[in-house]
Amino acid sequence: MLLEVGAKRKVAESGSSSVRFGEEPKQPGQWAGRRLLWNGDKAAFNLSFWCGTCPLVFERLEGATDTVSIPEVQGQLKFGVDGIDHAVLSAFESVLPAGSYIPLLLEVQPELVYPGKPGDYFSEEQVDTWGLSGFWGVPEHPRTPYYRTWQAPVDARAHAFEFVVPMVPPTWNDNGRVAEYSAILADVSTPTAVAVSVLDVCQPAMDNGADYYAHWGLVHFLLDGHHKMQAAAESGRPLRLLSLLRANPPAPRRASQ
Repeated sequence: MLLEVGAKRKVAESGSSSVRFGEEPKQPGQWAGRRLLWNGDKAAFNLSFWCGTCPLVFERLEGATDTVSIPEVQGQLKFGVDGIDHAVLSAFESVLPAGSYIPLLLEVQPELVYPGKPGDYFSEEQVDTWGLSGFWGVPEHPRTPYYRTWQAPVDARAHAFEFVVPMVPPTWNDNGRVAEYSAILADVSTPTAVAVSVLDVCQPAMDNGADYYAHWGLVHFLLDGHHKMQAAAESGRPLRLLSLLRANPPAPRRASQ
């Protein structure tokens, strides 16, 4: 549920940015280099191609080993925010790449999903529209558990899907901290996680019949709040999510930059 939309914010280039978007050089036999989300100097996630006809992708890579927490705002986020908090935004903007972002304050009810298990977008809705991978003969695989929160029709030819993707899997979380947040969520729904988000619109080039429609994938890459998100999923309680939605396409950036 959308609680508030903030004014577009422009983030200037910062030497302290740890999260950035980039594109690898094109390899022989490829029509384009991989589009990536980087955390520090490590490629953390492989993202959807820009072509618009390829399936939605958020594939965890070996570089997704760290969360992005800002110690100065941890106390504030623990019990959460009632509106878009500019001090919290400013703190997280310091770790983001230059660009324009739209702040969104959401209330989400996360459901933890495992690849290939019931509820997995990649082996259900995506296969219904694109079919199996033409090369591998199996569904796309995100190589990580992830959270599904919301979906709804956009119109007769498009459907929106929302995902929260953790930087590290829930098995890396501390069980004591998860239990602490479960207790807090039993009283209030305002503990707040923070994410950098992208909206990818994908649709197959060829119409395959009844299941042919555009997939609008709103993907929140979780920076802070991994224990909160797991606690909300396990307890079945809502949680607030402060999203910084990337408002302009990231310029291609070579892996060496």
